[in-house]
Amino acid sequence: MPRDTDKHIGRRLREARLARGLSQGALGKKLGVTFQQVQKYESGANRIGGSRLWDISGILEVPVGHFFEGLPATGTAASTKEPEAPLTRRSLELAKEIDAIPDETIKLQVLRLVRAITKGESA
Repeated sequence: MPRDTDKHIGRRLREARLARGLSQGALGKKLGVTFQQVQKYESGANRIGGSRLWDISGILEVPVGHFFEGLPATGTAASTKEPEAPLTRRSLELAKEIDAIPDETIKLQVLRLVRAITKGESA
């Protein structure tokens, strides 16, 4: 049975992979494993060893600590709050496209537009 820590690391792996625009197969090929193995990492079904995590962080261009962000500090009780829902592919694609806009003012305007639309939908 997957542990919460392994699920969290897998969720962070999936988010980083999608942010880079890589498929599970493409990441697996770079790691020398099958896409099924990447699926197992992302679901938390299989743990990711330290050296493998180091390789993944290099491929995805994120620090190793990225995978642990959001976990409770060492030596503290497990968090009682609900785990964060993983970001969807669409959310990550939107963030990537907004980040590619060179003008910071326009980025802010797009963010405000999205907020206005979502607030209008909930009314």
